Formats: sequence, structure tokens, C-alpha cells
Amino acid sequence: MSNDEIVEILELTTKLLELHDADTFKIRTYSSAAFNLSRLNGQELATLSTAALTQLPGVGKSMAAKIQEIVQTGRLTELEQLMAQTPVGVLEMFKIKGIGAKKIGTIWRQLGIDTIAGLQEACETGQIAKLKGFGESTQQKILASMAFLQSQMGKVRMDKGAILAELIREELQKHFPNVVITGEVARKNETVETIQLLVGTESPVAAIRQINEIRWLLQNEKISSPFTWRGKIVDRSTTTDLPPQGEEVEQKKTLEIQVEIVFVQPDRFESERFILESTEAHLRQSTALGTSLLAVAYSNSREESAEAIYQKAGLPYVVPEMREGLGEFEWLTKHTNEDLITWDALRGILHNHSTYSDGKHSLEVMARYCQELGFEYLGIADHSQTASYANGLRVDRVKLQHEEIDRLNQTLSSNASKPFKILKGIESDILSDGSLDYPEEVLKTFDYVVASVHSNLTMSLEKATGRLLAAIENPYTTILGHPTGRLLLAREGYPIDHKVIIEACARHGVVIEINASPWRLDLDWRWIRYCMDKGVMLSINPDAHQKEGYFDMHYGVNVARKGGLTKEMTFNALSLAEIEAYLEKRKNG
Repeated sequence: MSNDEIVEILELTTKLLELHDADTFKIRTYSSAAFNLSRLNGQELATLSTAALTQLPGVGKSMAAKIQEIVQTGRLTELEQLMAQTPVGVLEMFKIKGIGAKKIGTIWRQLGIDTIAGLQEACETGQIAKLKGFGESTQQKILASMAFLQSQMGKVRMDKGAILAELIREELQKHFPNVVITGEVARKNETVETIQLLVGTESPVAAIRQINEIRWLLQNEKISSPFTWRGKIVDRSTTTDLPPQGEEVEQKKTLEIQVEIVFVQPDRFESERFILESTEAHLRQSTALGTSLLAVAYSNSREESAEAIYQKAGLPYVVPEMREGLGEFEWLTKHTNEDLITWDALRGILHNHSTYSDGKHSLEVMARYCQELGFEYLGIADHSQTASYANGLRVDRVKLQHEEIDRLNQTLSSNASKPFKILKGIESDILSDGSLDYPEEVLKTFDYVVASVHSNLTMSLEKATGRLLAAIENPYTTILGHPTGRLLLAREGYPIDHKVIIEACARHGVVIEINASPWRLDLDWRWIRYCMDKGVMLSINPDAHQKEGYFDMHYGVNVARKGGLTKEMTFNALSLAEIEAYLEKRKNG
């Protein structure tokens, strides 16, 4: 069991104890343990004895015994008892933004509602608004959250889609020589509705029989065809003893994501791959330009690559991630594919957190790992003081951090083969009135400021846009962080007038973040080209809370390329010398 898995079990137990109105002290005990263990640095809970566990903050003898139970059995008896007392529909309510365990408990006990459908009906008939402590505002928030969740059902984030697609590809390669991932995963979509793969085979019927022997893939014969296997993935985390393939779908818990495996004759493999990696809109766009890529692909007498298909059509080659029918051919009149940002072109990592706020690794660990990866600079941007939930930095702790950065910079640069520096940053909360979270005398001590909204997220378009505009106009704002505050598949972002915000960043020289966390990927890639047209640089930031989080920048690079971001317009593709000169010039007005 990893630390994260153990913490997840403790957090869920805390929620269910609150739901069932358990003893306050017990709730606090679980909550304190989960919080402290989530911040544990460098120790694996699964390797610690009971005595060693009791030395950790927030862990007494009783909690240490529960952690040992989780480590040894993979489960917690108390949680299982709580789960048994909780209807499935009530558990599903925890996905709804705007209501916590106590309010869910009130809805369940006072109205007897134990399904999502029942909750929606109660909102629509006004019953929820009448409950003490709820009101019309909460009722509308619940309805909006449910509508959003329903629109996202059956989808997974980019990271999970890529992992699942790769698992299937590896399994299929044991049986077929030609297998590739196509569709939404190949196009680097931020969310994935269907995992699609292409298999080259002379016998689709035999191929389907072989796939049906993979016990964690479950075919839906009703929607399959002789040339396409369709189905779902069995959730192997819920059972180790899967029933035979022939039994009904309902007897196996499956992931909601759809899987589609397309079969094609080996001599048509590359042509079909090109088609499956392109949207219909992209193919229609080529027709509007006078040549049908689809017709060229279908008439391909020899097995040729996608590059050859574009060449035959007399069109420039478009990388798969950009084949969306959103002006990619026009983009290629000004740029080349070689101009697109890549991981290798990134020179530094900005917007990261350490144990000074809510990160899992110390400043030194974060810096040394960044240097090991070959980057020239690390921008540390811990949370500001208003973010008390994330251990935001009070003014005295800002001073301590800056002193440590100065010491580390001397050490890290002394034996380095190439330049490396920690830049003094902060992720300053944008307060309700749009002001930043420190007085001017503190703000001017930072090398750069990432300004982000973390609180009071329920805003009208006018309010949200005005709040961001005020932050953009602040001369200390360097980067606008995750501009809409969205959490993919979980929370819709607050509405903003993107054009107004981007144009304001252009006027005030503010960089816009592409938050590379697969939970966010915000700024949305569809606005990247507008930023570039207005001369606004973008920074691909991992928002890393531990050193492994740096690799989230791969997801950021994926969506940046999808939006057509060039190396020239990528802020953290600047060298250390270039970014220092940029920041110095900005500080001097």
C-alpha cells in the first residue's frame, strides 16, 4: 500500500464518520492523521512498525493499529462497516460540489433521499432549499454540479486514458504484431470518452476470439461488428476472482470508459491509422482547401505513411494532436511543425510547492531533482498567507524561505556543470476584490508572482472577469495561474471573458499559465492561438507538490502542442539568463 492509498482510506473514513454523525473526537482523530500523513516526506508507512508510526504527528496507538491493518490487509474494518451502512446513492453524492458530508447526511436523514435521481427531483421541487442551512443558492449549486457531472459521465482525464490505452496495447501486442493507439488518446485530448486502438490482422473473427480470452476486457456484442470490437475494461481493483467471460456484464464491475478495437488488413494499416487519428472536421477542412485527404487515404495503393498522404494531397503535414479542424492549416502558413514546443525545449520549471506550504518534498529535494533532470532553474511558488488550508506562508516564513534559497543557490551552483538557480516566487491568492495577498513591501521581495484564484469560486462572468483584471493590472503579477480554476470531470471553471483577459495580459505584459496538472490543463488549449496572436507568452507549469509532479509537464506540452504553442512563445523555454533579464526588466518597470 502506498502512502497515498492509505491516506485516501483515512480520508474516506473521516467523511463517512461525519456523514453518520459519529463522535467528534473520532472524526478529528481520523482527519488529523490523514492531513499529517498526506504531508509525510520520505517515509513509507508500509515499512514502519507500530511503535515507529506512533512517533508520527497525528498518529496515536489506536490510529497506528488501523494503519497496520490497512497495510497488512488492504482494507479497514471500520470503513467497511460504515460503507455497509451507507446506500450507494449517498456515496455518489460526495462527487457533487457544494455539499459536504454534513449536508449530505441532512438530506439523507431528513428527506430520506438516497439516490442521485431523488436528490435532483428534490432540488427541482424546491425541497432542498427549505432545509435549514441550505437555501435557494445551495440548491442551485447542487443542480449545476449534477448537470456538469452528468455531462462528463463515461469520460476519463488524459493521464488515465493514456495509461489504460497503453495497458491494452501491451496486452494486444502479445497476440498481434501491428497495434497502435489511435483516436482521442493519440490526439492528446484533455478528456477521453473512447479508448481506441488499431490492430492489423488478416482474420478479424479470430482476433475477436483472442481478445475475448483477455479476462479484463469485456465485449459488448450488441454494439460490436465483425471489424470492430467494442466493450469495457473490468475494474480489477474490485475483485481478484473474475467470473468467466461468458457471464453477464452486470456480474463484473467495469470502468465506464468505452473501448474500441478496430481491425484492418495489414496492407491498409497506415491509411486506417491516419483516418482514425484525424477528426472528421480536420478531414472536411482539407476538402474545403480543394483536396480530400480521406479520398487520398482510401486510394492509397501502396502502404504509405501519414506524411505521404498529406504530400499526395498537396497539403502540409499536420501532427495528430492538431488534427481538430480548428485552423491548423492556416497555422501552418505561419509556422512549421518544428516550431511546436517540446519537452526538450523547456529550460526551467515554474510554479512548484515545497513543505513550506502544502508540498510533500523539501525545497532542497525539489531543487536537486530539478537540477538532476537537466533544467536550469526552479521557480518555487508556495501558497500565500490567505491559503491557511494549504499552510500558506506568513511574512516571517517568506523571509526564512528566501534565506534558505540564498544558501541553496550558493551550494547548487558551486559544483554544477551548467547554470542552475532557484527563483523566489509565490502563488499569491487573488482576493475577492482582485488584490494580491501581501502588501507591496513583501511582493517586491519575490522574483516573480503567480496570481491565482482559490476561494469564492462561485462567480458571475462579470465578477470573475473583473477580479482577474484587477490582478492582471497589479504591477507585481508576473503569471496568471490556472485562469478558470477548473478541475476536469469534477468542477466546471468559473466563467471568464477569455478575450478580455488575454488582451489585458497583452497590455500589462502578464504571462498566462498552462497548468499542466492533468486535473486542470488550464488555460484551455483552444485559447492558445489567440494568446499568441496578441503577443501573450504562456508558461507550462506543473503545479508540482512533490518532485515526481514535474513530469506532469508532459501533459502540459501535449495540450500546448494541440493549441499550436511555439517554443518562441513559451515562457519557460527561456534560458536562465533570459528569464532573469526578463524578470529584472519587469521589476524595474
